[in-house]
Amino acid sequence: MRRWIVPVALLLSAGACAAPVHRAQTREPVPTPSTAPSRRPVDPAELALKLAGIQPGWPRRGYPLPPPRQKIDCGKAKCVALTYDDGPGHDTARLLDILARHHARATFFLVGRMVLANADGALRRMVRDGHELGNHTWSHPQLTALSERAVRAELARTQNVIERRTGVRATLMRPPYGATDGRVAAVARRMGLAQILWNVDTLDWRDRVTPVVARRATAIKPGSIVLMHDIHRTTVEAAPRILKELTRRGFVFVTVSELYGRPLRPGVGYSERERDR
Repeated sequence: MRRWIVPVALLLSAGACAAPVHRAQTREPVPTPSTAPSRRPVDPAELALKLAGIQPGWPRRGYPLPPPRQKIDCGKAKCVALTYDDGPGHDTARLLDILARHHARATFFLVGRMVLANADGALRRMVRDGHELGNHTWSHPQLTALSERAVRAELARTQNVIERRTGVRATLMRPPYGATDGRVAAVARRMGLAQILWNVDTLDWRDRVTPVVARRATAIKPGSIVLMHDIHRTTVEAAPRILKELTRRGFVFVTVSELYGRPLRPGVGYSERERDR
């Protein structure tokens, strides 16, 4: 039988290579769950603020913020829901400044392709200021003229881009031109979206005259949903007059969901809230 003779130098070398394994074996044992130091549970809200603070373009606190959300009984209080369609636009950031100075919340029905083009942080600021985001389709078509599949695609694409940009999943939609029917309602219902219409139309898209827009927007009653468009400069310029006048008359500015104070039924259309008698 052949015998193998291993040089001493090779044995020493092998011992040197094995040294790390020996040291690893002598390390202190990893603490078990029972002996590991306890850690404070992570607060999701605190984590969200920290993450927001490191995001490029996330707005800082350089402007007034509306008051914290509060329970408002709009069945008894003089509430109004100001809504803005078709944005965000070039003047949306200025509108957000105006709303914040007047401690007012609003609801923005966003067009998907406008969301995709927005790069000034307006959407993130809407969320931070407590405004409500709604779905206004991807390209603003008349939904009643589309197939059911096309209606769903218009809404789904916008749902996804809003959620990617803000982390918010919209629960409201507004059909462009207010055009809806049973098929549109059925798609909205399956997608978990209530249909929000209006009872006060400022016609600001047609008559782009600031005093005219302000006069129409203030001709309201408690529970009204007011239709405006933040893509028009004249509408944004009318905002201070609207907010001052309605504040003087004792109105409270709320989002659409706050106006009703309860979850809205998907697929159902809402245009105003009647006050409790």
